[in-house]
Amino acid sequence: MNAAIRTLVIDDERYSREELIHLLKQHPSIDVIGEGESGEQAILKTMQMQPDAIFIDVEMPIMNGMDAAKALRELKNVPKLVFATAYPQFGVEAFRLDAVDYLLKPYDEDQLAETIRRLEKLCLKPEDNKPVKSAGRLAVEVEGEILYIHPNDIIYISREDKVSKIVTTEQEYEVKTTVKELEERLKEFPFFRIHKSHLVHLDYVKRLTPWFNGAYQLELNGRDELLPVSRNYAKAFRATLEL
Repeated sequence: MNAAIRTLVIDDERYSREELIHLLKQHPSIDVIGEGESGEQAILKTMQMQPDAIFIDVEMPIMNGMDAAKALRELKNVPKLVFATAYPQFGVEAFRLDAVDYLLKPYDEDQLAETIRRLEKLCLKPEDNKPVKSAGRLAVEVEGEILYIHPNDIIYISREDKVSKIVTTEQEYEVKTTVKELEERLKEFPFFRIHKSHLVHLDYVKRLTPWFNGAYQLELNGRDELLPVSRNYAKAFRATLEL
C-alpha cells in the first residue's frame, strides 16, 4: 500500500491508549502520528497535525469525546471519527456525528480490523487501496504434503474445531492454519471476512438474504450450503459488493 491513514488516538487512560496504539500498529494502512488524553488535546493536535482519522474516547474530564467531536466538525478539514469507549449508551449520538464506527472496550481485534477496512475505503485513494494480484500460490500442508492452491480457485474458507477448511472449485482441504493467518496471506486477492469463522472470495458471491437481528445468509456460486454473515460484518460487506 502506497499511502497510510494518519491517525490520532485520544484517551485519558494511558493503558487503554497504549493498547489501542499497539493494535493499530499491526495494520500497515494505519500511521499513528500522535496521541492525547483530553478533548482539548484532540482539537489542538488535529489543528496542528491534520490527521485523516481520530480514535477518541467518550468519557474524559473537562471536555468529553462527544463535545470534542462536535468542535472538530467545525474545522475546515474534518477527520474521520471512531469512538472507542467502555460505554455503549452513547452509540446513537456517535452516529449522529457521522462516526465511522463505535468500538467498545475491551477491543475485539476482528471488529477493529473491520473498522480499519472502512477507514481505508474512506481515506485512501482507489489506487492506494487496490489489491495487487500476485502470481503466487497459497502453500498449505495437507497430510504431510505441501499443496499449492491458486487463490482464485478458493470459494471460501471456514474454521471449526481448530481445523480450517479450504473449499475450492475442485475439492476441499483441511489445514491447521487459522482463518486469520490465511486472510493475511490472501490479502492481495478479493477475499472478505463475513464472520469470525468464514472468509469468502468475492467473485463467487451469488445471493445475500436477510436472516435475523441484522445478520444475513450468503449463497455462493458452485455451493449448496449457506454461510452466515454476522451483523458486525454485514454493513461493510454490502458496501464492498454494491456499486
